[in-house]
Amino acid sequence: MQRRRKPEPQEWKVISLRECPSPESLMTMDGPAKAVEYWHQHIATTAGFNADVECVAVLVLNTRLRIKGHYLVSVGSLNEAMAHPREVFRVAIMAAAYAIVLMHNHPSGDSNPSEADRALTKRVREAGQLLRIELCDHIIVGHQRRFSFKENGMI
Repeated sequence: MQRRRKPEPQEWKVISLRECPSPESLMTMDGPAKAVEYWHQHIATTAGFNADVECVAVLVLNTRLRIKGHYLVSVGSLNEAMAHPREVFRVAIMAAAYAIVLMHNHPSGDSNPSEADRALTKRVREAGQLLRIELCDHIIVGHQRRFSFKENGMI
């Protein structure tokens, strides 16, 4: 009978998947329209994205609210995607984010928030307050429509 080896501790490191432009040339996140533009240019074109199911992503922002990058948190099912604050903030913490924008799509095209969307926003905002990483907005992307929790006074 073979004895199992104890797992050894692992060394972790964070690496960028692509070269990043200089901070001055990063897109400024000055409203939901810019975030949705970024979504279509960078998130909806990634290999892991699937427009037929709900996908949750986080935009990582610096102190000048410029988009440093993004992270695809979850690829879900037709009408839901699981996103725990732990996963939402994982990359934000490693990237020394000042703030984040939470985003997800509704494959149905209807961008109105569900009760689950409202609850997620509340949990992420509370976790962000504890971490001192501001949740600037939660944006739901539909077909030719968007819903911004900030624009609607819900953040």
